[in-house]
Amino acid sequence: MEINLTRLDQDFHFAATGASGVAVHMDANPEIGGHNQGARPMEMLLMGLGGCSAIDVIMILKKQRLEATSFDIKVTADREPVNEHTEFRNINLHFMLGGNLPEDKVRRAIELSLEKYCSVAMVLYKTSTINYTLELL
Repeated sequence: MEINLTRLDQDFHFAATGASGVAVHMDANPEIGGHNQGARPMEMLLMGLGGCSAIDVIMILKKQRLEATSFDIKVTADREPVNEHTEFRNINLHFMLGGNLPEDKVRRAIELSLEKYCSVAMVLYKTSTINYTLELL
């Protein structure tokens, strides 16, 4: 895997591009000179976790011929200082799915994602506890 970052201003605004060719913007907090022109790198980690798990869950449900009519995830996390940096300690994914979905099958799909398939979760488990909640709409 290869990612390329291109600086877009004289401060901290970058465009990151991977194999897909789609640019994602990152920037630093205004407190240190950023301009809110993109997500913070730590936000990107949580976005990756949510996206990775969402893809897994949708794939698992589709294999069972189940379709969510709506699908949202709210990811929250606590950061803790460690030496000169911070790490995520507690991460929660709140899944909100609509449609005629059996709760037990949705829960199993989420658990399979977070415990087996989601590579981002596997990396974050090294420093974090990851939990989830589910709301069927």
